[in-house]
Amino acid sequence: MIRWLLGVAVILIACAVPATANPCSIIVVGDPGGVARDDVTTDLDDMQTILSKVVATGGRIISSSKVDLPLATTEPMLLITSRDGQVTFVLANNDADWSDPLDQVVGDQLYSEKTPPAFDGIGKIYLGREISQVMGHLGAGWLERSEREQEERTDLLVELMALEPDDVVADIGSGTGYFSLRIAPNVPEGKVVAVDIQPEMNALLEENARNRGIKNVETILGEIDDARIPAETVDVVLFVDAYHEFSHPWEMKRSLMKALRPGGRVVLVEYRAEDPTVRIKPHHKMTEQQARHEFESAGFEWVTTLDDLPQQHVLIFKKPEAQAEAG
Repeated sequence: MIRWLLGVAVILIACAVPATANPCSIIVVGDPGGVARDDVTTDLDDMQTILSKVVATGGRIISSSKVDLPLATTEPMLLITSRDGQVTFVLANNDADWSDPLDQVVGDQLYSEKTPPAFDGIGKIYLGREISQVMGHLGAGWLERSEREQEERTDLLVELMALEPDDVVADIGSGTGYFSLRIAPNVPEGKVVAVDIQPEMNALLEENARNRGIKNVETILGEIDDARIPAETVDVVLFVDAYHEFSHPWEMKRSLMKALRPGGRVVLVEYRAEDPTVRIKPHHKMTEQQARHEFESAGFEWVTTLDDLPQQHVLIFKKPEAQAEAG
């Protein structure tokens, strides 16, 4: 790495001009698809475009750091070099915040592929998966069906979350509040933040909470690309059979990365697409491999996968320490 940096410095320094130390951001990203190419540019948009393409094809941030390099110019400068399945960006003399490079990914470029919609899909492709149709508020009865606990062991899922009494839990795609209202008694010193983009669902949840006398649940009317949760206020994020419906999964995950406190966890519950006996519409299921691919690409760190439930995966991710420190 040191030799490589010295090589970069040699490239950037004009030998006839005295150079001073300038802070430079150096970002190394895995590029398994080989979509990046060697280039030198001063256009920041070029870096964002290339970084977005790399992430879309399975790239992961390997490292992000700042170093002082002796540069002979104060003009904005960007060096992009690719080799051995990695692409390295060196950014100098620019005011943009690259403390978390994934903030610079252009979300629209991750959805460039389209397909004729499947009977249960919307035709929009994200990292190789067609996004499913949304179950609207008219399907609320199915969420509250009496046999759900037995079929899905929802009681066991709450146990598997291993919550602390003072945890703040964000239930994303909370619907009628089936899980929010079951989690709330387990966090008596904390609360549940129930997020849904359908005001009808939030109204049903609030009514159900009043009827049960539960007061530590609050609702947020989210947006399709933003959970609208304040930064670093949540300990656990829960998705139950909802994530596969998000029309803007990249933006939502990045929103929730910011909402999580340092060390915060994501609990992702999805029907197992690997199991043909799980009789759920194909686009309303996910494989473990696909789920990991999508969350790790957004900067989350996989912890474990639990298969204790009859029909669903429970994947646990966390906010990495580097992300937590960067905020």
